[in-house]
Amino acid sequence: MALVCMAAQPSEAKKPKQPKINNIIYMIGDGMGLTHVSMLELENKYAPTSFDRAENIALTRTYSANNRVTDSAASGTALATGYKTNNSWLGMTPDGKPVESIIAKAEKQNYATGLVATYAIQHATPASFYAHVKNRGDYTNITKQFMESNIDLALGGGIQHFKHVYEAMGKDYLKEFSSRGYKVCNSWEEVSQQSAGQVIGLLSGDNMPAIEKRQPNFLADATAKALEILTNNVKNEKRKGFVLMVEGSQIDGRSHGRDVAGILGEMRDFDKAIKVAMDYADNHPGTLVVVVADHETGGLSIPSSKTDFTLPESGIGYNFGTSSHTAALIPVYLYGAGAEQINGIMENIDLSWKLQELLGVGKKE
Repeated sequence: MALVCMAAQPSEAKKPKQPKINNIIYMIGDGMGLTHVSMLELENKYAPTSFDRAENIALTRTYSANNRVTDSAASGTALATGYKTNNSWLGMTPDGKPVESIIAKAEKQNYATGLVATYAIQHATPASFYAHVKNRGDYTNITKQFMESNIDLALGGGIQHFKHVYEAMGKDYLKEFSSRGYKVCNSWEEVSQQSAGQVIGLLSGDNMPAIEKRQPNFLADATAKALEILTNNVKNEKRKGFVLMVEGSQIDGRSHGRDVAGILGEMRDFDKAIKVAMDYADNHPGTLVVVVADHETGGLSIPSSKTDFTLPESGIGYNFGTSSHTAALIPVYLYGAGAEQINGIMENIDLSWKLQELLGVGKKE
């Protein structure tokens, strides 16, 4: 009699259960490339920075729908919505179809939402989370669309745009905000007194002042205040969680200007804000911190000052290849719940879709 031996079939491996994510803190360093982070490390004499706390790191490609080198509008749209678009377009696909951002989708599904920036809140990156226009300079329509967005909180500049738009219609922007339930603050002192509710902090006419002229640690303080307000809104209003976008806006401008001291100042300000976010994640399970850039600006490099590497110190310099943007890959630093879920080299749109999926508000079509 023949004896037939059958190998036991291994049971199908179970897919690891995805972590529960309630909150996403989406931190965008406008114009920040890997060399900008390297500069921060060097100038801190290799003392730990917030970037060193990352639990996972990935890379993104940044090209837009019509250019190998993106601008902030197209790349902001990719990060916000998961769709590539043309340079200078916001919240629309190249065929003119409006697309919703992770913030817009989250708000519809009972999440609290917020924006913090050191430029005007109508500027390209923050606007990509709520606006749908073919020209990033169309501040009139961008401003109107912000008023229709239902975002819980916004801290940054942009007073003059609200005044211009509503005065042209014979209306008072303050009354318009109040009628929608917002508390409008025109100074940091007023903002600091808020702890919950719908809050708009318009702290300058257009963009916020540069690092040398704005209050010390503004971005870190604004991030902490935004987290306090959104956390209380989640508790008080029985929301599912929140999505907060924080932009280190002026890294880009200082890189366009090839301003080493200015870049370092803005990077240090952004680094402090990242620390606030990561500390929050430590104390609030279910929070994912995502640190990324929309693109790199300046073609920054850090070459040795000498070719003789037998010397104990060769010195370094900071060189710029351009006063414009570049096509370089951009690092993504991840911390907190779900940090292990985002890996490898990806399109910037795929980062957005992965975040939408992890939060449970969207899935790539």
